[in-house]
Amino acid sequence: MNGAFLRSGTGTVPRLFRRYSLTDVLGESGGALASFVCSQTPSRAYLRFPHFMRKARDCDFSPSLLSSAFSSSSSSSTAAAAKAKEVGIIGWYLGMVKCRPILTKSVTSALIYTAADLSSQIIPQQSSESYDFVRTLRMAGYGLLVLGPSLHYWFNFMSRLFPRRDLLSTLKKMAMGQGIYGPAMTVIFFSINARLQGETGAEIVARLQRDLLPTMLNGVMYWPVCDFITFRFIPVHLQPLVSNSFSYLWTVYMTYMAGLEKASTIPAN
Repeated sequence: MNGAFLRSGTGTVPRLFRRYSLTDVLGESGGALASFVCSQTPSRAYLRFPHFMRKARDCDFSPSLLSSAFSSSSSSSTAAAAKAKEVGIIGWYLGMVKCRPILTKSVTSALIYTAADLSSQIIPQQSSESYDFVRTLRMAGYGLLVLGPSLHYWFNFMSRLFPRRDLLSTLKKMAMGQGIYGPAMTVIFFSINARLQGETGAEIVARLQRDLLPTMLNGVMYWPVCDFITFRFIPVHLQPLVSNSFSYLWTVYMTYMAGLEKASTIPAN
């Protein structure tokens, strides 16, 4: 057999094994044994899974897979609920700013002015001094009726006049705020508050002569940085909110100035 293998060369091995059957190799008894084994062994086709079972086997719906899927779904739902709860008040406020911008900004200004006046009265207050609720009411009314609407229209006007938020446009907005809006609102604030306290026109003018210039100088040291952040990085519909947030400390100072005694007037000769 080895000699036949060597003489046949390439391709002999496959023909060699196909030429001899099991009966030829093992004899009659071996062939009968082989036939019996083959008859008792199931065909390979019967060992295959049906088509739908093969797909189910490929998907491998194991209990661990199902548990991981349900756990991931539950965790994602929990995370989404936590996120919705976390940003709920912010989302509500942003929706109110878009639906009712003037009212929302006015109420925001009133709340900030109320908190600022509370701080202005409580921090330096002595134990014997009584709290002035009427003064807090005046400050809240000014924020609700004057400052809130004016901030809305001012920031919208600035965004239309200088629509870009680059450095040059930001500096122009800051200059107009310091040169026009800031001084105008300071005069209005002192005048309205003094009138509500019962001061006459001459007393209001004397108060402005005494308090306006120092207030504006202090404002130049405080507001440019706040205005730069507001105009450069904040969208226009949120600029009043950010400006009001910055104005908390400033309002503490303003309510303190507005609560000073009347300025002395020079009698006319």
